[in-house]
Amino acid sequence: MSSLNKMMLIGRLGQDPEKRTTATGKSVVKVSIAATDRYTDKSGTKREITEWVRVVFWGKLADLISQYCQKGSLVFVEGSLRTSEWTDKDSIKRYTTEVNAMTLRFLDSKQRSENMRDQQGSSFSQEPASPSSAPSAGKQVEPDDNSDDFIEDDIPF
Repeated sequence: MSSLNKMMLIGRLGQDPEKRTTATGKSVVKVSIAATDRYTDKSGTKREITEWVRVVFWGKLADLISQYCQKGSLVFVEGSLRTSEWTDKDSIKRYTTEVNAMTLRFLDSKQRSENMRDQQGSSFSQEPASPSSAPSAGKQVEPDDNSDDFIEDDIPF
């Protein structure tokens, strides 16, 4: 494998999603998601580090996150990193790195999940699954019964 560009993130939305529409009519939502890492340092002091990650949702995912999420909603996002370059009004080159979301899963309340199951389940993918892509939303990948590389002892539970 030559390279991999994949991000997986669980965190809370830092603001209410605000859906916009591009000139071509495609929905887009940009939000910041807070991902917090909690640990205990060598002296026994509990520490917490929060990283703010900018995430962009397109099309159906933009519609869903703007409809069902709000500031503080807990979500799982899977996507790839994208860096944009532009020149600001003072002719200074600027860069922004964002996660281009491909999968969205609502992790919040049971009520929200039940409302979403009526549509497609609680997990959504940007592109429909094909034989060469990831499994479709809401489905689990099961190993083949005759798979040589699957060992039952590998399951962590």
